[in-house]
Amino acid sequence: MLSIDPKEISTKKLHGYLLGAVAPRPIAFASTIDEKGVPNLSPFSFFNVFGANPPLLIFSPARRVKNNTTKHTLDNAIATKEVVINVVNYDIVQQMSLSSTEYPEGVNEFKKAGFTMLPSDKIKPFRVAESPVQFECKINDVVFTGNEGGAGNLIICEVVKIHVSNNVLAYDGSIDQHKIDLVARAGGNYYTRARDGFFEIEKPIASLGIGVDQIPLEIRNSAILTGNNLGVLGNVEQLPTIESVDNFRKEHPEFIGLETTKKHTFAQAYLNNNDVQSAWKVLLLN
Repeated sequence: MLSIDPKEISTKKLHGYLLGAVAPRPIAFASTIDEKGVPNLSPFSFFNVFGANPPLLIFSPARRVKNNTTKHTLDNAIATKEVVINVVNYDIVQQMSLSSTEYPEGVNEFKKAGFTMLPSDKIKPFRVAESPVQFECKINDVVFTGNEGGAGNLIICEVVKIHVSNNVLAYDGSIDQHKIDLVARAGGNYYTRARDGFFEIEKPIASLGIGVDQIPLEIRNSAILTGNNLGVLGNVEQLPTIESVDNFRKEHPEFIGLETTKKHTFAQAYLNNNDVQSAWKVLLLN
């Protein structure tokens, strides 16, 4: 395993490891204006949501590694205390990338990237009309983490109004994750299209799983079952009853007398089909 002391490598190289490992990251497409009212638009992947009451978003326009300068977004945020955070979906990802070009101060990235400037309701910066969700925000605080190139500047934003396109709503008014078609940032030049990789894991809130530590050692040490498989098995509240296992044996005589490897292979097939109870019954067959 490669072990790295952050103080022993260049900031540029460290930056690459961080972005390659902590991914995918959502994108804050931040719209600001300077004190003269000149608009600015730039994407940032050091970003996430950090609360709902109050609704807080935090993003970080870090100091440039190459020359230790600050970005126009940070300068504007400090000066005006307002920002619109637009989300980025697949339909606008190429235009978003274009807007990240290091244009000189005063250049309007909305025009350069071909976006429509949409007036906000409660703040001065413009919204990106093409973005499926736009957050109008007041800036509560800016936390400066350092003075050298690569240092983060955490802009803490409180959402004062949200705009959601009808095109991405489900029948119940929630945001449909397939319709919104979000993209996220990874390392290097890589992005990911979220809806192409969706899978569901039921949150263990309503139940108390037995835990992997309660799974018999023979199963835990399986050469077939993966850590994810064990996690699913450990999320059941209780094991199948002896009676249910006996009934399963009668219904599936083909499983009787199987060697461990084959038994675990069949159990994994059930897990892949989200049939956890049958997987457990196979595993508990003598």
